[in-house]
Amino acid sequence: MPSPQQARAQASAITSGKAGQDTEMSPTAQLRALFDRPRLSPGQRRIAQYLIEHIAEAAFLSITDLADRVGVSQPSVTRFASAVGFSGYPALREKLQSITLGTRAGGPAEENRGNELQAAVDAEIGNLENLRRDFADADRVIEVGRRLSASTPLTVLGLRISVSLAEYFAYAARRIHPDVRLVTRGGSVAYDALLQSREAGGTWVLAFSMPRHAQETLTAVRVARSAGLKVALITDLALGPLVDEADVTFATGTGSRLVFDSYAAPGVMCAALLQAMTDADPERTQARLDEYEHVADEHQFFLRD
Repeated sequence: MPSPQQARAQASAITSGKAGQDTEMSPTAQLRALFDRPRLSPGQRRIAQYLIEHIAEAAFLSITDLADRVGVSQPSVTRFASAVGFSGYPALREKLQSITLGTRAGGPAEENRGNELQAAVDAEIGNLENLRRDFADADRVIEVGRRLSASTPLTVLGLRISVSLAEYFAYAARRIHPDVRLVTRGGSVAYDALLQSREAGGTWVLAFSMPRHAQETLTAVRVARSAGLKVALITDLALGPLVDEADVTFATGTGSRLVFDSYAAPGVMCAALLQAMTDADPERTQARLDEYEHVADEHQFFLRD
């Protein structure tokens, strides 16, 4: 039996050429692709099977009605929506309705045609649309940006696959914040860094956790909390032990159509928090950016356009 990632590698192999009529996907096929997650629990697979078998009706059910039909709890439906890449049940239902209405209008919508690369882009567009809906109320992002801006030092934690997002955030944050400490190694190294950050006056940690979620990330978050640090978490999860340990969580979908995940929505989430940090202390931001530009010009850091 191939591993889940080996199976993804086989299923997402890139083929050349423009897709023709024979690549159009039926609603059932679209749902099977949407719900193809190796980590679904038996209860979540029951929900997926019900949606596949009753797509025309199920796409318009409330969360209460769907839970009753399947024989599960409402939180189980919410966890299922998160497990298949959505910020919540409303976002999942909107996707189900688009599949159903696209079929009723005379066939699958144009964006459902194409090769695997196009399908991966379509999935990321869906993640960004979900994030846009979440941003309708920006107060939480603004408030967390203020807290991160005020924490000196500010610790940014990302282990294993999450290192790239943490490095991006820390690199940009150092332009506008006087003391940003990046932690990309787990175990006792992370513990030392977190404890030292708290002793130095830090109040917040921004942590990243992308699939596959590392046990050492959970341990490090618990160490941070026990040391008295608050934790803001950017992850694809809406529920689970990591979310339970965080003080605030921003759940953003990741692209999972190809062998390795892509992070369009988490990247935008990073940029939004950075913007909130700059807005929290505009005078400090301007002073630091001016100073950096002066140094960059003096030492010719960048090519001239």
